[in-house]
Amino acid sequence: MTKKEIAKNFLKLAAKGHSHEGFRLYVGKNFKHHNAYFKGDADTLMLAMEESARTNPNKIFKIHHILEDGNLVAVHSHLKQTPSDIGFAVVHILKFKDDKIVELWDLGQPVPKDSINTNGMF
Repeated sequence: MTKKEIAKNFLKLAAKGHSHEGFRLYVGKNFKHHNAYFKGDADTLMLAMEESARTNPNKIFKIHHILEDGNLVAVHSHLKQTPSDIGFAVVHILKFKDDKIVELWDLGQPVPKDSINTNGMF
């Protein structure tokens, strides 16, 4: 399995409420993340992902681009908490060691209702 496939599978499992499985299959020891709203350990992020899926069971997570550079994979996606939600443009950057995710950054920007940019965010 490629790093791109691992990143894609991990994020899709997390979005669907299966973060425990995603962490078990794809995350390495000493994992850390950089989301400013949670402690930087695996358990805290895993539980937050689970709670988000429970709170928003109809969440939509659509990947638009996946880029790989050495031990880093970047995933550009559209995340909607509900089908009617405009959503967020999100970029996850995942760092790998021995085919396991060991570090994660996530950046998000709300999709504006009205945008002057006709190219869109995706």
